[in-house]
Amino acid sequence: MIKLIPVARLRPGMYIHDLRCGWLQHDFVRNRFLLGDEDDVRKVRALGVAAVEVDTERGLDPDTLPAEPAATPVAEAENAGGTGDGPRLQTVSKVANPFERARALQREANAIVRDLLNDIRLGKQIEIEKVEPLVARIVDSIFTQQDALLPLARLKQHDSYTFQHSVSVCALMTAFARTLQLPIEIIHEIAIGALLHDVGKARVPDEILNKPGKLTDAEFDRMKSHVVQSKIILQATPGISPIALDVAAQHHERYDGTGYPNKLKGEQISLYGRMGAIVDVYDAISSNRVYHKGMAPTEALRKLLDWSANHFEPRLVKAFIRSVGIYPTGALVRLESKRLAVVQAQHADKPMQPTVKVIFHTAGHYLRPEDIDLRRSQDRIVGHEDFADWAIDPVRWLPQ
Repeated sequence: MIKLIPVARLRPGMYIHDLRCGWLQHDFVRNRFLLGDEDDVRKVRALGVAAVEVDTERGLDPDTLPAEPAATPVAEAENAGGTGDGPRLQTVSKVANPFERARALQREANAIVRDLLNDIRLGKQIEIEKVEPLVARIVDSIFTQQDALLPLARLKQHDSYTFQHSVSVCALMTAFARTLQLPIEIIHEIAIGALLHDVGKARVPDEILNKPGKLTDAEFDRMKSHVVQSKIILQATPGISPIALDVAAQHHERYDGTGYPNKLKGEQISLYGRMGAIVDVYDAISSNRVYHKGMAPTEALRKLLDWSANHFEPRLVKAFIRSVGIYPTGALVRLESKRLAVVQAQHADKPMQPTVKVIFHTAGHYLRPEDIDLRRSQDRIVGHEDFADWAIDPVRWLPQ
């Protein structure tokens, strides 16, 4: 039985079912665990949450225990996050802002997926227990500050595209699922499937994956085989859910039945597969790769709208655009005033009028940076621009 209790009632031997805070706010390996000793209890109290959920079938039931003595001043200070004598948990949220955490999370995620693909090449099995904490932190980052992680997800290196694409798709799918208001448990499984959707590429030769020119028919067939390989690998992974499997196995299917590997059509494709198809294509066409220059995000969204007449479900395409914004955070835009600005934040009520940071004039010189909420400005966006065309470093101007 799940019970919500004040943190002051926690005792060793109780089983935490839900800490009621995000993964970025604590340093425990999991959100569910047994309180082993008083040190664990102090760490939970130091998080600053008022109450947590406990599972009485997996640990002690607080209602069967004797009443606790009145709290001492030191205990009260501990519960309030004060300066008691007990050890303190240095939470991530206290040492970094959301944007710094997002940068660290992106670096860690890229490294983990790279190592995972290398392990698959060596014939090793995916250990879902190692993937789940990372995915939980990505989900938490999107829910905490979406504008921190999504702009980073678009920045990729040519020789690292495969695993950086997986991390990007994971972040985008999380934002997409959030817009659809899916249950958090399903969002978590969708994110796992998104992170692992291309694991089958570990069984495609690098010379095909990174070929700078057009693939031959035989090479393209080999490339397409990665979907079946992803399904085989994930079916052999203990703990993988049907939802995660659908994301990986169906992200190249198309709504009109022209996709692969099974030419599924319409509702034959699961919701999660239909979502994955949209996100995978968006990230692919908006990224610089060895054989083509990526589209500006706004242009990529326009392409998705065009293709929703056949390849993608129109309702879902519109929902995806709402999730990332017509002018996505981190995009470079041209204003009517002939100034260039980097989108900093979205406004759901005014999607055409985000907050931007003005940094450059089209006459060819930098300006003193200035944040402008276009909802309260006479200026307006007239088009999108490419950072490379103006020799502007995108990393320098990401939201801070």
